[in-house]
Amino acid sequence: MSRRPLHTWERIAADIVYECRIFSLRRDRSRFSRDEREHEFHVLESPDWCNIIPLTHDEQVVMVRQFRHGLRGYTLEVPGGLIDPGEEPLVAARREMVEESGYDAERVEPLGVIHPNPAIQSNRCHSFVAFDVEHRHVPSFDSTEETEVVLVPLTRIPDLMRSGEIIHALVVVAFHWLALRGRA
Repeated sequence: MSRRPLHTWERIAADIVYECRIFSLRRDRSRFSRDEREHEFHVLESPDWCNIIPLTHDEQVVMVRQFRHGLRGYTLEVPGGLIDPGEEPLVAARREMVEESGYDAERVEPLGVIHPNPAIQSNRCHSFVAFDVEHRHVPSFDSTEETEVVLVPLTRIPDLMRSGEIIHALVVVAFHWLALRGRA
């Protein structure tokens, strides 16, 4: 299969239009090399995210149910969140697991890294799995979150995705990676 060379985009200007704690909106002015026309693009800049699939010794997934303002409703997810500046993704994932669920583990392994929406976002999501998790801590929430911990048999996860109970795309991707490893 022969591919023609792709033309490139040169960013000629960029400015921040809006900024808050979890993201900023950047407006780019870019020139297309094929015809030299200029176009405006908007990009959501955010720190990288992480999520983690906590598995108990008996193959229960420690999940969290929480209110999501984008949906104005509750979702069933695995723990996850923003990676703090200078924080390693694995450390952030383990921190999020402890904060949101109270569970912790010694063995945590990476599953993969994905760009949630490269058309308009600059960040990545790092997914992990934790094995033989145990309840060791009291969950600690920031001022805008509270979660309900739910234990779900790993074998039920595909059915929960099919039924629409698990709808968070990044959670679905994490479970897909876990399935590719021969689990779930």
